[in-house]
Amino acid sequence: MTITVINPNGSASMTKHLEQGCNDMVLSHHTLEFQYCANSPLSIEGFSDGAAAAHHLADYVKHREQSGMYTAGYVVACFDDTGVDAAREYVQCPVVGIGEAAMQFASLLGSSFVVMTTLQRSVPIIERNIERYGLRHRCAGVFASNIPVLALEGKPNNYDKMLTVSREALSNRFGEVLVLGCAGMSQWQEKLQEDLGVPVIDGVKSAIKIVAALSDLGLNTSKALSYAYPEQKHESMP
Repeated sequence: MTITVINPNGSASMTKHLEQGCNDMVLSHHTLEFQYCANSPLSIEGFSDGAAAAHHLADYVKHREQSGMYTAGYVVACFDDTGVDAAREYVQCPVVGIGEAAMQFASLLGSSFVVMTTLQRSVPIIERNIERYGLRHRCAGVFASNIPVLALEGKPNNYDKMLTVSREALSNRFGEVLVLGCAGMSQWQEKLQEDLGVPVIDGVKSAIKIVAALSDLGLNTSKALSYAYPEQKHESMP
């Protein structure tokens, strides 16, 4: 059975990097396919990028489902969990965002975690999600590395900057786990974990494992609210 990993932005090269980074994953009953939303912004940095990308992601999932293309589940490969809720309305199978997956994994490995994202304008989006997921008491802080999303590709010199700001954030906030706050940072997970000496969580692989587990257990997205009152779906509000 196939798990579909969707990059909500419009970068084919980043999607290829994500695919290459998952080549070593061991999945008992699943294979992986990687897609991206060609008409989306090339990077998702801020609310406006997220709104545009969420539209294209939901549209992609909707048309895919209508065409009868089966998938065991979807992974949304943007740490903002862009369009996850909208996608869940269109499908029965699990839909998991890498942001929530990474933070849930981190909460199992230490009493506090630090999120390191790209630019400052992504911080309030992630902080809002943390509140929604009920993880505020486990998160020691969300920090911006000031490395733009597209600068993560093919620029190894940025690793030293990422290492420095991550070490400072963990030390200053007494963080026990580092969460990579962008799918494009996945390439640095193993090296950062070695250099920092703490667990470092890659949301892409975390979300893939969660979708695989949900699929193996026969668990799907709940449709209780979607189907409870179908006759009222198009009624106008009083």
